Amino acid sequence: MKFLLQYLKPYKYRIALGIMIKFTGTYMELLIPLLLSHIIDNIVPLKSTRDILLWGVFMIAASIAALLLNILANCMASKVAMLVSKKLRSDTFKKVLNLSCAQLDDISIPSAISRLTSDTYELHKFIGLAQRKGARAPFLLIVGLIITFYLDWHLALVLFSVLPVLASIIFFVYSKGIPLFKESRRAGDEMVLSVRENITGARVIKALSKKDYENSKFQNVNKNVRDKNYRAELIMSATGPTMSWFLNMGMAMVLLAGAFLVNSQKSTSGSIIAFLSYFTIILNALMAITRIFVRYSKALAAASRIKEVLDKQPQIIKEQTEDKSSPYHLEFNNVSFSYEKSSPNIENISFALKRGETLGIIGETGCGKTTIINLLLRFYDADSGEIMIDGKNIRGFEPKELRQKFGTVFQNDFLYSNSIRENISFGRNIDEKAIMNAAKMAQAKEFIDNMPDGINHQLSIRGNNLSGGQKQRVLLSRAFAKNPEILILDDSSSALDYKTDAMVRKEIRENFSQTTKIIIAQRITSIMDSDLILVLENGKNVGLGTHSQLLKSCKIYKDIYDVQIGEGSEKLDA
Repeated sequence: MKFLLQYLKPYKYRIALGIMIKFTGTYMELLIPLLLSHIIDNIVPLKSTRDILLWGVFMIAASIAALLLNILANCMASKVAMLVSKKLRSDTFKKVLNLSCAQLDDISIPSAISRLTSDTYELHKFIGLAQRKGARAPFLLIVGLIITFYLDWHLALVLFSVLPVLASIIFFVYSKGIPLFKESRRAGDEMVLSVRENITGARVIKALSKKDYENSKFQNVNKNVRDKNYRAELIMSATGPTMSWFLNMGMAMVLLAGAFLVNSQKSTSGSIIAFLSYFTIILNALMAITRIFVRYSKALAAASRIKEVLDKQPQIIKEQTEDKSSPYHLEFNNVSFSYEKSSPNIENISFALKRGETLGIIGETGCGKTTIINLLLRFYDADSGEIMIDGKNIRGFEPKELRQKFGTVFQNDFLYSNSIRENISFGRNIDEKAIMNAAKMAQAKEFIDNMPDGINHQLSIRGNNLSGGQKQRVLLSRAFAKNPEILILDDSSSALDYKTDAMVRKEIRENFSQTTKIIIAQRITSIMDSDLILVLENGKNVGLGTHSQLLKSCKIYKDIYDVQIGEGSEKLDA
């Protein structure tokens, strides 16, 4: 929890002022039983209505002051909790965005979501409670105990006999609660993953009539969360009643001892009534301290998960590299990589492209096509080999500088709930002319113009109010809009008909002649005009050359050609 102090530090004066106000309000509360005792023992025997009313007004004034001061302090505490949690969420979100893909894989996306939402909210609740009760409860406890000794030390000793038992209960809650709440958080991550997968795949689940199957799976996950929460909350829920029982036993002993003291004239009725009032105050203070420890146990589990993210150091950073003179714009030199650091996902991949040339990549699913793109964009660092742009190792670029060179359409790209304009611009301040020109090149302008609001038409989440082909054309528009130095299209035409696909390829040839292009495709027609074609199988280069060369030298490429085109080559002209 130490890291939380740096988030609280900017608000230290506000926190200090709030605590002072809280102390003042608490002091007013503590004054009320003393005033009551004074009225009963000293004012009532005088039988002066005026004095009784006057001291009654003092009690009312003290209670009103306590009320207003506590409300003000609580509002200030809530404000600080809100500001700190806002900053904490912001920093955690920025850190998540800056993590390498490998680091994000290690945390998992559902866990990252959980840490950004439920964990930060848990800290929000703790920060607010700690300010409201953290200063007030110990102050009430300590001052209350001092006053009870002042009122009657015999009764105070009876009260003190209960405190060691209560301290043991608090220690037990602290030692047992934290590990249980950590387990509960991990179970919550699994539930977020399950919900995320089912919501994302809702259409497939319905289409395959697997609602009952998925519901059964979710019930198992949900039961695990329930069981973990139950174990954690069981200890916490037993804490309050247990402490109340011991405190009530203490109160019974105080009442019994007080009765004997009053009967023997060693104490007064006013002192006993005041003592019982302070006993109630002490009881509430101890219960508040218990709630703080319960909340602290939850907050500590949440804080350790957030700190794990915040402590991660960037893996993808600029490195010192040696520039080389090269005639090529883009090079892969014997590049190998494995996600799990066991068997390689790609092995000894090499190719070189001059500026404006096109590389087509083809191969079966899972052969490493997208992995090449992940390494080129430096989402991951290659295990061995070099990736060069204009003779400079990509490790020598700042990650932001490197990625600004690219226009990309990923295999599983996304559209968000905003206008078509914003989905194309994507916060890059692209002017209207460039956006419309990109839409025209991507063959998207026609259907955009037919939308009710044109380029300002609002898309639903994930662009679900567009067809598959329309989505891909908006994504292509996004990639084209910034006139990138390197254009990457990863299976970006799978939902396009042959005619539209051919028109998009024609626009790319005419408008991106100085842009180096990498096209990953399942259709051989999408890459057959490339300057260089790379054929992959099980992460290995099994063919590299032009279309005509590969037809003669690469059996796998020839088989793909025969299956897709064969004797019906007239499709190529369609």
